[in-house]
Amino acid sequence: SQMRAITGAGEDLSIIPSMDGKIPVDNELFAKDAPPQCEWLFAETQTFGPDVEEFHKTTFQNPPDGGLISEAVAAYRDPGDARAAFDRLVALVDGCGSTTLGPTLVGEWTTAGDALKTRPGACGRDYRVKSVVLVEVTFCRFPGSVPDIVMTNILANVPE
Repeated sequence: SQMRAITGAGEDLSIIPSMDGKIPVDNELFAKDAPPQCEWLFAETQTFGPDVEEFHKTTFQNPPDGGLISEAVAAYRDPGDARAAFDRLVALVDGCGSTTLGPTLVGEWTTAGDALKTRPGACGRDYRVKSVVLVEVTFCRFPGSVPDIVMTNILANVPE
């Protein structure tokens, strides 16, 4: 109900049943067709790194508008591991962004302190590191304010 209110999709927004999980998932079918520097986009084990202690990701869909939004949180043993995962992710984005498919797969991207944003077309990925967690919000066909609100709500529950 909270995600329905945030997105404005109302009852049209639903959890994709097979996409509410507690372990990082790799989509090898898509990863194999991506440039090697961009495989991480389809491999959560690369996105979040090897030191994940706990993980949860939920993906929602809004079929009438073709919208998707997901929220994922990876928890690490200590803040250093979380920061290292974030720093590796920034390097992965940079590597993918420098390929010929980079503009299509990561689009314009920015990083500032604890935040990373990618904007390929009508979609995007936002990442934040805080304390022992790395948070990811991905979205397609929702205004930029929606992932900002989702991220703010998640981070409000993360102690310093």
